Amino acid sequence: MKLAEALVLRSDVAKRMEQVKARALRNAKVQEGDQPAEDPSALMDEYDRLAAELETLISRINRTNSETPFMGATLTEALAKRDVLRLRQAAWRDVADSATVTQTIKTKSEVRFKPALDVRSAQKQADDLSRNLRNLDAKIQEANWLTPLSE
Repeated sequence: MKLAEALVLRSDVAKRMEQVKARALRNAKVQEGDQPAEDPSALMDEYDRLAAELETLISRINRTNSETPFMGATLTEALAKRDVLRLRQAAWRDVADSATVTQTIKTKSEVRFKPALDVRSAQKQADDLSRNLRNLDAKIQEANWLTPLSE
């Protein structure tokens, strides 16, 4: 199995766990004299089985990421870089948006606002980070499809 397949499977198992939990919660109590539509104990047994599968998948994915060389580092380090790029890009975009003055002045006595930083420069920084993020993410995705999952 390739790393990318394991990542898809991890997502599917996590979603399945949420669905099973929701079903168990819906059937956890019934009116006296009634029977639940599904056995909540059996559903929780299924949940525990899925949790064990998820734990194994996460361990194998993390081991693979930490052992896989990637652009002079490891895949784990590239993932950390991608996460931080995503945070930085969002912050620069938010600051650029916040500094953009869009107000209509109707009287001379109204308070006027002006940007406290160069909006064009902040937007360019956000755009550059966004491009770097897309490039890194594409390389990570490629590596995910080429890398076998560790045992």
